Amino acid sequence: MSTRPESTLASRHRALGSNLEDWNGVGTPWSYTADACDEHDAIRERAGLFDVVGLKKVWVRGPDALAVVDHLVTRDMTKIEVGQSVYGLILTEQGTITDDAIVSNMGNNEYFVVHGTGNCMDMLEDSAKGKDVTVELDDTIQSVALQGPKSLDVLDQHTPFDLASLKYFHITHTTLFGFDVMISRTGYSGERGYEVYSSRDNMPAIWDKTLEVGASVGVIPCSFDCLDKIRVEAALLFYPYDMHEEISPWEVNMSWAVSRKKGDFRGRDAAFALEGKNKVELVGLVFDHNEILEDGDLYIDDEKVGTVNSPVFSHRMHGSIALGHVTPGNEAVGTQLEVRGTVNTTAVIHSLSFYDPEKKASRD
Repeated sequence: MSTRPESTLASRHRALGSNLEDWNGVGTPWSYTADACDEHDAIRERAGLFDVVGLKKVWVRGPDALAVVDHLVTRDMTKIEVGQSVYGLILTEQGTITDDAIVSNMGNNEYFVVHGTGNCMDMLEDSAKGKDVTVELDDTIQSVALQGPKSLDVLDQHTPFDLASLKYFHITHTTLFGFDVMISRTGYSGERGYEVYSSRDNMPAIWDKTLEVGASVGVIPCSFDCLDKIRVEAALLFYPYDMHEEISPWEVNMSWAVSRKKGDFRGRDAAFALEGKNKVELVGLVFDHNEILEDGDLYIDDEKVGTVNSPVFSHRMHGSIALGHVTPGNEAVGTQLEVRGTVNTTAVIHSLSFYDPEKKASRD
């Protein structure tokens, strides 16, 4: 594990039964003693609370901050207003995906970049060369995410800000339970939800108070095992499993995240040169199996046509599902596949996403 500081919630996770496995250099609760299916139900029916301290938080500040983040990501940052956030891809010079990030315009030439395990920081520092800007990884900030249809009800009564007015993919400075925070209406669940950023010292009290006031509607702590289930159901991709440096945006249904009319950005020309030349297609998979698959290659008539990338077992979808890649021409919904791996079985291609295809739950 790297030297990034431990979550200030570590003792709470251990008390819930977690061994705090490493993710992105931080001990992360991949599982609790509680059944992840109960956590899953909480997210879909009520709300659940995640510690997402492993996400890296980076400040980009200075007169050239806009130019730097605009060169970094595939979205047109010149159109992102103060208080607005955007999801964008970060590309290699070869036009393939090396990370993804949420970038927020905080005003006064200041941008807040949140990313996971990829190469965002290296790319940021490269884009910042020769620019009047500072780039700072900030581990003094910790974050938790409250996700689910009851998340607004739980938080709104404890902040002076009208949280119902916060639009999807927007962020604001306010207070919560009396603590200075930033709250963004984002998440990784397919549900309405909020991410709360505050000083590490504040986070234990924010965690405890959120669970305390949410107890009456069934809010519970949730692990990353649960997070994996809900993000696969919603077809939310995870670097480097579903996308990586061998994958272009076009191969994972990310054309919407690439702004065609903006100026130069890293990998722009190479990415557009790859359009229409897909080597794989992103698909949903449903297996004839009653447990999670560990791995698997996909075959049609003894010809390998793809791989299983992110397998989970969803009791709410009533089966074993996954995101996967197949070669072009084999992506039609209903296509039958043979799965060969630790377990040999069959699969059928399912439309994406498995849950809430119109994404109403997260946006309403």
